[in-house]
Amino acid sequence: MATQIFINLPVKNLNASIEFFKKLGFQFNQQFTDEKATCMIVSDTIYVMLLVEPFFQSFTNKAIANATRTTEVMIALSADDREAVDTLVDKALAAGGQPLKEIQNPEFMYARNFQDLDGHHWEVLYMDPAAVQQEQPAAAL
Repeated sequence: MATQIFINLPVKNLNASIEFFKKLGFQFNQQFTDEKATCMIVSDTIYVMLLVEPFFQSFTNKAIANATRTTEVMIALSADDREAVDTLVDKALAAGGQPLKEIQNPEFMYARNFQDLDGHHWEVLYMDPAAVQQEQPAAAL
């Protein structure tokens, strides 16, 4: 079985966050959704748990970072082509997200960034498969 990734993000308003990400085309697993959290499906092996801040805080002894002022993590999603990058980022901006950086466009990659309603940093990128050499995967953990 492939390793699954669960990214946990604190949010101020769960319903607003759900509506924001629905506008970007994401779906949610209702089995793991209640008034405190939801499970956003990114792929068959990647999920983003959106947790209201008090619930998120119950999983850590550290303070929750204010993502509108600091960056603790950048979440990068691959796209099939440049148009898919533009489509997703344009949807995010239309849904209330904010732009973060200029378009990154070296020879082999095209990337755009946005922050979601809670200030989390998202990057959407396309890398030219011909320019990216495939390496052997590291041993499983």
